[in-house]
Amino acid sequence: MKTLYIDCGMGAAGDMLSAALTELLPDPDAFVKKLNALGIPGVEFHKETAVKCGITGTHMRVLVHGQEEGEHLHDHHHHEHGHDHEHDHTHEHHHDHSHDDHDHEHTHDHGHVHGQSMHTIRHLVLDHLQLDKEVAKHVLAVYDLIAEAESHVHGKPVEEIHFHEVGTMDALADITAVCLLMQELSVEKVIASPVHVGSGQVTCAHGILPVPAPATAYILRDVPICSGQIKGELCTPTGAALLKHFVTAFDAMPVMKVQKIGYGMGTKDFEAANCVRVMLGETEGSTDSVLRLSCNIDDMSAEDIGYATAKLLEEGALDVYTVNAGMKKNRPGTILTALIREEEREKFLSLLFRLTTTIGVREERIRRHVLERRMENIDSPYGVFRVKISEGYGIRREKIEYEDLVKIASKRGISTEEARRLLMKELS
Repeated sequence: MKTLYIDCGMGAAGDMLSAALTELLPDPDAFVKKLNALGIPGVEFHKETAVKCGITGTHMRVLVHGQEEGEHLHDHHHHEHGHDHEHDHTHEHHHDHSHDDHDHEHTHDHGHVHGQSMHTIRHLVLDHLQLDKEVAKHVLAVYDLIAEAESHVHGKPVEEIHFHEVGTMDALADITAVCLLMQELSVEKVIASPVHVGSGQVTCAHGILPVPAPATAYILRDVPICSGQIKGELCTPTGAALLKHFVTAFDAMPVMKVQKIGYGMGTKDFEAANCVRVMLGETEGSTDSVLRLSCNIDDMSAEDIGYATAKLLEEGALDVYTVNAGMKKNRPGTILTALIREEEREKFLSLLFRLTTTIGVREERIRRHVLERRMENIDSPYGVFRVKISEGYGIRREKIEYEDLVKIASKRGISTEEARRLLMKELS
């Protein structure tokens, strides 16, 4: 499976992500020309070589009417950044940083566009930019995440939100570039490390705010994040929104055969290399983290436990199983266990307490390794049947779906074993 891994050990910003992903392309310069032909008002992309802590990578500069602008969404709002952002990423940007820029201290007074609404952004993306429909869809989805965060932070309806920082052209440039790159790379799975958000405080037009900035913190809900010794804002709202939209799992790097590596550099210098690193390669099977919820039951009937098991599966549990066990007071009982996705923790805790008589649920975070699975429909003289194919770790398995096996066996008046032999011949 073609997999992209993003190392967010020094956070993430739009320009850093676009720079890193550009290094994965066979012809980065041609891609930059493509960006410059999009028609983003007044925008010019410039790819530059940069070195951090002895590592050579790419820095993507975005000029708006010949000047660099920092998106600085943050406070969104005119963040006059000020942001002391020492941001690492702070790319002192001269990065276009579309925000990432955090560093800019500009008081944004270049005559750049401020106060753009979501309506204006949609009109620009859909009617003025030369974008594929799917790319435009991704660009707007990223902006929707930022708009939702702005709405929550400022207590206003999305329709009334104006992207003072995020609405600037350099921010649009960063988001559009990353969305185009994801289309160019055509990856099947995107995994990212926990996100380092930085620490300390940043100064903006509204005052002094904690790191991560309120909008960034809101966007990164349910995403594993961490702080550290570096003072400054390492993850910008735009970087957070791009990660939230494209990343399918935040976890340790999976077992993969790495084929290409890219480094997207920030402007500031720290003890650690100020960069986003991306790795493109192939994974066999997949690895993820799930929660194991289990409880002991000694006062429910078998029928009621059966109903609870069926209901948990119906609600989307990855797996549910029971084990017989001896309980307190020498009572025979049952251990009911459900494997679930981490983001559904509260939902399944509530279900376990509602569906069973337990008064306590144990929780464990575990890693699982699974084969990649897909279903194929096979035409045969006996009718169409489905085969589940599982691959990975040097293994390939084919299994006929039981329901289809029974259907064909019943129709022909033969045993399921005989039906299986007939259908397996169709697969050879």
